[in-house]
Amino acid sequence: MKKFAIAAATATALTMTLANAAFAAQASTQAPMVVAAGEVTKAKEATSDTWITTKVKSDLLTEKGIPGSDIKVETNKGVVSLSSTVAVTDAQKKIAVDITKKIKGVQAVSADGLKAD
Repeated sequence: MKKFAIAAATATALTMTLANAAFAAQASTQAPMVVAAGEVTKAKEATSDTWITTKVKSDLLTEKGIPGSDIKVETNKGVVSLSSTVAVTDAQKKIAVDITKKIKGVQAVSADGLKAD
């Protein structure tokens, strides 16, 4: 029983030391609430960009006449970039851009990476 008490006291002391060191390092740079607010904003942007990418990809895959599986979709802060390794027609490129622009949260579309016939 005595060994258990010593082990528990040691673990508690180490935990408190590490927690104090981490808090001191964070407190010296920014207040915890400011850090948390910044992280929440980054998480919202990432979630939004992920959602936009998924929605664009899904809509392109279900559109007849568009090689949706060959079009790569990347989103950064609401700006969607479309690219492909296979050639698409000008009409397919226009349809892909139009589909993308209709999606909520899309700020701009770059289709420079879509290879044209």
